[in-house]
Amino acid sequence: MLATALSALRIAFRSVMRSKLRALLTILGILIGVAAVVIVTALGTGVQDKVVKSIQSLGSNTILIISRPAQRSGARGKAGVGGRMTEADGQAILREATSVAAVVPMVSAPAQVVFGDRNTSTAVIGTTRDYLKVRSYELERGEMWTETDERLKTKVCVMGATTAANLFGSVDPVGQIVRIGKYPFRVVGTLERKGQSLGGEDPDDRLLMPVGSFRARVLHLPAGRVWLLMASATDVDTTARAEAQIRAILLQRHNITDEDDPDFVIHTQAEFMQLQEQIFGTLQLLLVGIAVVSLVVGGIGVMNIMLVSVTERTREIGIRMAIGAREGDIMIQFLIEALVLCSLGGLSGTVVGLAAIQAMVVSLGWNMILPPQALIAALATSATIGVVFGFFPARRAARLDPIEALHHE
Repeated sequence: MLATALSALRIAFRSVMRSKLRALLTILGILIGVAAVVIVTALGTGVQDKVVKSIQSLGSNTILIISRPAQRSGARGKAGVGGRMTEADGQAILREATSVAAVVPMVSAPAQVVFGDRNTSTAVIGTTRDYLKVRSYELERGEMWTETDERLKTKVCVMGATTAANLFGSVDPVGQIVRIGKYPFRVVGTLERKGQSLGGEDPDDRLLMPVGSFRARVLHLPAGRVWLLMASATDVDTTARAEAQIRAILLQRHNITDEDDPDFVIHTQAEFMQLQEQIFGTLQLLLVGIAVVSLVVGGIGVMNIMLVSVTERTREIGIRMAIGAREGDIMIQFLIEALVLCSLGGLSGTVVGLAAIQAMVVSLGWNMILPPQALIAALATSATIGVVFGFFPARRAARLDPIEALHHE
């Protein structure tokens, strides 16, 4: 059996070398399919890793409590204005929720920031000192404003890396005066760069200031009113308990019963992670399915070429049968030839796919990893296609009548 397989392997390679262009075109179909599977799988892991990091950049164990309008006396307020979220709600959550480590209020608006003859449009955020803790930001230069600045609504701000670069270039922003609207603000610090998020938002293009300063000088809002509270659970395992505690506290403070429509909505990091896993699981299956279709198309090409090869070598098959070759020997010969074509295509596709992955890693800067099991599956699939699509031509060759085959021209 082994001698028969080795002999068939030699014949297969001679056949491939004899019709190089035809073999190359056949291999190309399998190459494209395997390369597609390899690239799609690695791209899926790269995108998923990018999304996970983007979600994690929200901060550790983050819980978002978003104000929203609720039905009250037949009227519904405008989003972001009709809600009743206040800083006092955040203080109550921090005081009463045992599973919450920190809470910060947030209000924001786009604004033009001016320094000298330069200006840039950025997101101006009113918040408190704990914003850095909840959002996992670090200061690169300077310092955060003080509690006194928050109480007195001092005109101070902390800049993200992108905003600082747009306004100051290589000049140290700390201590400089910028203008927002008609008010001068002193820059007391800058944030370390986080990098671009997957959705296109730049987490470094922002300017932070005390929430009281924001309400007094950027966007006039009722005293204490906020649009969003960001909380941080004490641990990843206590996030669900923290969410339940926050919900209970707010329902009580806002006098909301079971029949009422809550004027807030809560989202956790775990929800975002679960959602992205579902989305990318479905998307990756879809993309791999498309790549597998291209492999099947390549397999049909292999079957077509093998049928042509059987027709061209009918006389050769008749001679082999006449000198003692059995049906099994002929079938193995053509099966191995199909397997050789598909294996060469699979190996070539793997090399091309890995090269494409490295090129994308360099150009996109993503962490794209090809799981070993995906690589093995791609190569095994290409070999399986060789056997499956080579079976019919091999069976047809094995069942040729020796007499008729010898008379074939």
